[in-house]
Amino acid sequence: MTSQAENASAVRGDLFDPACPTRRLLDRIGTKWTSMAVKVLAQAAPGEVRFAQLLRRMPGVSQKMLSATLRSLVRDGLAERRVEPSVPPGVYYRLTPLGLSLDTVLAAVRDWAEEHMAEVDRANSLSDRPEKPAERPAGEAGDDAPVRPV
Repeated sequence: MTSQAENASAVRGDLFDPACPTRRLLDRIGTKWTSMAVKVLAQAAPGEVRFAQLLRRMPGVSQKMLSATLRSLVRDGLAERRVEPSVPPGVYYRLTPLGLSLDTVLAAVRDWAEEHMAEVDRANSLSDRPEKPAERPAGEAGDDAPVRPV
């Protein structure tokens, strides 16, 4: 008999298959709000973080976006939600072991982004500047040049 963990690890996605759910998962975990929420929750692990604390620690996120992000994390088994029956109700979140494993990967991506942001900004600035005709290599047609038959 195989365990549920063995069955889950035996099924591996293929990112290059258009029907593969890996693409949907990457869409969800690749957002800045997911990365920030996972980081805040990982810093509190194994403890919990109240919704209001998450909202304060994630500048720029709206209540609606934070709710959607947390709902997705819970649905994917990356976080757990606990409601404390009080007035108003206290809503707490914590990462599951699966969510903690994601933090390790996202931390590497966050570190890379923080380290290389200036280079990416510089490349964007160069790319966004209007190109002067003299800057094109000789013989290279621009997007607006007529296409010549071969």
